[in-house]
Amino acid sequence: MRIVGGAWRGRRLASVGKGDTAAHLRPTTDRVRESIFNLLVNGGHADALDGTRVLDVFAGTGALGLEALSRGAATATFIEQGRKSLSILRENIDLLGADARVHARDARRPGPGTPHDLIFLDPPYGQSLGEKAIAALRDQGWIAPEALIVWEEAAPPILTGLRHIDQRKYGDTTVTLAKME
Repeated sequence: MRIVGGAWRGRRLASVGKGDTAAHLRPTTDRVRESIFNLLVNGGHADALDGTRVLDVFAGTGALGLEALSRGAATATFIEQGRKSLSILRENIDLLGADARVHARDARRPGPGTPHDLIFLDPPYGQSLGEKAIAALRDQGWIAPEALIVWEEAAPPILTGLRHIDQRKYGDTTVTLAKME
């Protein structure tokens, strides 16, 4: 894995190796990540990156949030609870010298937070965790009123309280763009 664009373009990220099968590590591939950021920029959401506050939920390796920092986001906050994922996430932050915050907690019970403008949501597929996390994050103040949400899932998610913007399929990954209603 590597950063595909921006100031850190080409920089390698920590190897996931065989990962931890119990952790269900499924990093967003470079190709899908590049497609997501092209969709943001070319889909009229370029301002979603410039100086924004990014929240990477179910962060895993942190590749999405770190990519956003590389491309001009002001801050990145990561929510992840898996021990192996947290280790790789912190290693990636250190490798890039990124100024980022990590919250080691369950995204469905995040506790109070500050509003973020761009939300990356990449829950384990097929477990309906994304819907529960979005509700909790909204209720706890993590999501700004006009936040753009980039949601990765195997199938199109249920967008309760969200307005559908766009949706694309990349192999077994469906990427949905939505905004808070």
